[in-house]
Amino acid sequence: MSLRARIALLIVVSIVGVVAVAAMVSVQLLDRPDRESFYQTFAEEVRIVASVLQEDPDAAARLRIRVGPPPRDGDEYKVRQRRFLSNVRGADGEIIPTRIVHDKAGRARQLAFEFADGQWAYLPFLGPPPRDWPVFVANMALVTLGAIVIALLIAGKVASPLRLLEKAVATVGPDGLPAKLPEKGPMEVRETARALNRLIERVKTGVETRMRLVAAAGHDLRTPMTRMRLRAEFLPEEDRELWLKDLEELDRIADSAIRLVREEVDPQTLETVALPALLTEIARELRDIGRAVETTFDKDAKIAVAAPPLALKRALRNLVENAAVHGGGARIALARQNASAVVTITDDGPGIPPELIERAFEPFFRVDPGRRKLKPGAGLGMAIAKEIVDRLGGRIEIANRPKGGFEQVVRLSAL
Repeated sequence: MSLRARIALLIVVSIVGVVAVAAMVSVQLLDRPDRESFYQTFAEEVRIVASVLQEDPDAAARLRIRVGPPPRDGDEYKVRQRRFLSNVRGADGEIIPTRIVHDKAGRARQLAFEFADGQWAYLPFLGPPPRDWPVFVANMALVTLGAIVIALLIAGKVASPLRLLEKAVATVGPDGLPAKLPEKGPMEVRETARALNRLIERVKTGVETRMRLVAAAGHDLRTPMTRMRLRAEFLPEEDRELWLKDLEELDRIADSAIRLVREEVDPQTLETVALPALLTEIARELRDIGRAVETTFDKDAKIAVAAPPLALKRALRNLVENAAVHGGGARIALARQNASAVVTITDDGPGIPPELIERAFEPFFRVDPGRRKLKPGAGLGMAIAKEIVDRLGGRIEIANRPKGGFEQVVRLSAL
């Protein structure tokens, strides 16, 4: 349950509970009949009428008192004996048997007592004042409804700053930052929104500053690297090849770092990109430089997405090249699933150990724990690809294939 629902439920239970207890106490204290004096009044009536009938049995007809046999339980009547009427004594001091007779059909009550052997008189008997339970239940229902309305209003006010935080989290974009929140509403809500907006702005500024520093450092590295490359030309041939190989690796790392920063801080215009043509072009370019790449999709298929063409090409090329280099060859498949365009890239390579697969998108990640340079690359290809795909609202799924090899699946919203 949400915090708002819990607060509302707590308030409703509290209000209804207090009202119910107060109502029951009020009924017991303010509207409680004095049953002892009530029954004593009828006991006195029994004594008087019994004395009159004992002295003059014909008085029953004159007084219109019904006389009959002893009352018995049956389908129509139910006989009860009350404690307050069990010790009624006549003029001679003997106990007068007294019963209360209920008419099951009409719910009428009669007070029956024996005034002579086998002769019982029946008088109207009024029970204690009835309690109107339907009115009480209706009143409690009205109180409960009112409590629910009040509780929801109060809980909404109390939980509004927390809902603001929930809204902020829900609006987190591909850059990892939420959208700015409207600074309106009660004072507490405005202050919370204002504080969050300041935090978002500071984090955004800090991230962009650090990204630009990385890009600047990568760019500035190229000048000394150029000088080192020139100086390496004067080295002996056996040393020159090693120096140039290391400089080439440094150049790739710097170039990849600059590309990663550009993808994170530079927005680009979206265009309609036909995936069959783009993937065919990527495969052809990689085959031209000696990579083993196969395409297994219909090149005339009508599957397109909205994306920056160059950024999307860079992301897909990085994934395909990753499969071609580390998996010994890449196979590209393309399909449309509901509203998504699905690009599947598979290879027959060694894959990634299961304990390391979650780190595959980390910058400069290498499967080799010693980070030895066994394959070309800076370790940023998959990080750049994920950054681009995330910005487009898609996702990349990677997994080791059951029969060997590695699989990379890119899902994007199709047009």
